[in-house]
Amino acid sequence: MAKGGYVYILASRKNGVLYTGVTADLITRTYQHQNCYTLGFTSKYNVHLLVYFEYHSEIPFAIKREKQIKGWKRAWKIEAIERENPEWIDLYDSLIH
Repeated sequence: MAKGGYVYILASRKNGVLYTGVTADLITRTYQHQNCYTLGFTSKYNVHLLVYFEYHSEIPFAIKREKQIKGWKRAWKIEAIERENPEWIDLYDSLIH
């Protein structure tokens, strides 16, 4: 049985550094980013705010969408974030409560 997945965008702050990723477990993956469990781009540039995400019923769809979003211009990513989350609040807390 296919498992769903999430495409997500993290930010360092409003209009700051952006990171786009894909995962089957958004809560765990965001927690890992926020607590620097893996060394890399997000820990180096302090990119920890979950500001946008989409759920897809199958992980291959999420992966395809991630590649599409990664190809977007920065302005398009900001537009998508602000359409859903105009204040750029960290959405992580809303996932765990």
